[in-house]
Amino acid sequence: MFDYLLAIARSQSGAWSWLLHRVTGVGVLLFLIFHIIDTALIGLGPDAYEHALALYRLPIFKLGEIALVFAVVYHSVNGIRVIIVDFWEGATRHHRGLFWGSVVATAAIFLPTAAIMATRLF
Repeated sequence: MFDYLLAIARSQSGAWSWLLHRVTGVGVLLFLIFHIIDTALIGLGPDAYEHALALYRLPIFKLGEIALVFAVVYHSVNGIRVIIVDFWEGATRHHRGLFWGSVVATAAIFLPTAAIMATRLF
């Protein structure tokens, strides 16, 4: 596994795009699973649900929310790049540019959002 990650670290933009897309997808999926579970806690009574909400007010969970926003934004923007590559015949010649375009678009959307969210961290 470590050799695999080292190979990606030395590789081209395609491998980075693939890895980040998978990691952000799994991260969003895990969030959705936990969100369904914590919402279901309301069935155990208001005290259990309020306890879960109190946990989410901790700074570590607020940092997690910022990471979740990054995951959703990158996964969405990169998903659009994947659609372009899949449906535009000449897109493979522009793969690297499309990757860096998705990085710039992700940064343009995520950084201002993260800055606003960070003001509410503490």
